[in-house]
Amino acid sequence: MKRLLFKKRTTYLPIEQKPLPSLPFCLLMDFLGFAFVAIPLIGPFVEMLFAPISAFIYFRTFGGGKRGLLGGMFNFFEELIPGLDLIPTFTITWFMQYAKRNKQVIQLQPTRR
Repeated sequence: MKRLLFKKRTTYLPIEQKPLPSLPFCLLMDFLGFAFVAIPLIGPFVEMLFAPISAFIYFRTFGGGKRGLLGGMFNFFEELIPGLDLIPTFTITWFMQYAKRNKQVIQLQPTRR
């Protein structure tokens, strides 16, 4: 009788998402990439050393996989090529991920009680 009168309720829990890196961290990384160019004479050499470090940090910060690998490669070449240091790669990626999260409808997964 209880089964006929009372249905099991299905509740929905939000799917967990990876946390975003902090915006100040992204701004700091972009500032460091640009600041090394301002050092006279040794700036380009420091930039060559910083490029792979920055690419690895980008890869780890924005979650490995294909997207992180491609972004890290773009960040590496952006740091190596003179004049492209003005592109704030970390900050642009942060804003893209932030906008994507706010645009998505919260995906829910059913759980039974």
